[in-house]
Amino acid sequence: MHYRMYDIIHSDEALVAVNKPTHLLTVPGRGPDKQDCLYHRVLEEFPDALVVHRLDMDTSGLILFARSPAAQRNLGLQFEKREIRKAYVAVVEGLLEQDAGVVDCPMRKDMEQRLPPRHIIDCIRGKQAITEWRVLERGASTTRVALYPQTGRSHQLRVHMHALGFPMVGDPIYGVPDQRLMLHAETLELKHPDSVEPIRLECPASF
Repeated sequence: MHYRMYDIIHSDEALVAVNKPTHLLTVPGRGPDKQDCLYHRVLEEFPDALVVHRLDMDTSGLILFARSPAAQRNLGLQFEKREIRKAYVAVVEGLLEQDAGVVDCPMRKDMEQRLPPRHIIDCIRGKQAITEWRVLERGASTTRVALYPQTGRSHQLRVHMHALGFPMVGDPIYGVPDQRLMLHAETLELKHPDSVEPIRLECPASF
């Protein structure tokens, strides 16, 4: 039995939304040392939970799990059609001068670096990746931003902010490692898989 170490944000007969802590895999990886993950911990409390989407191990915040195959299909289709609006909060190195902007830079996996997995900008072979951003607060040497991904590429937000010249604080791959990556999935707006009514889930960042 695992110690839960996650907060339940919402649960009903169709889905459960939890706050994933940083440094925890969403689903199990390869090898016996990578079996402890959010999904296995959620299963202990919700044995019918099914995976819908993922967050990077270093990212914290909202993750949805379906509680039936029908709900899983419904939510998966909403993600696939980009009908679910996602908002993240991050702290980046440096001071952004503009108040808002859009990064439209195709991405692909860096095949020359396997461990840790890394993604790069590639305008020729990359897949479309779009991120809207907005400044929330400027500090002495960092900027707090809201990020709205319009696509769902792996490491998209981290790569796009790095491409702008403002890597995220604590990013172990694209910036300078620290106690944690300052990136958190804060809100999800979707249609409930049963009622089809709009639902907004929110989980404020701890940083």
